[in-house]
Amino acid sequence: MGSMKGLDHAERFSKMHGAMDVNPRRRSLLMGKTVLLVDDVMTSGATLTAASNAVLGSGAADVSVVTLARVAKSA
Repeated sequence: MGSMKGLDHAERFSKMHGAMDVNPRRRSLLMGKTVLLVDDVMTSGATLTAASNAVLGSGAADVSVVTLARVAKSA
């Protein structure tokens, strides 16, 4: 995957598009379930979006997200 340091918002989302998938042997565990994603720091939201799309696409009913911190946007 590599670092996303220095990438703008659109570049981050582009880089993460389709980058995550659920292990096919574990998909049945997600069917109809609510999934909680935990991340330490949210920058653009690209990683959480990719992870959310992966679990929803594998049958999860809903996704909730918790982060410890959010990177401040520059003015």
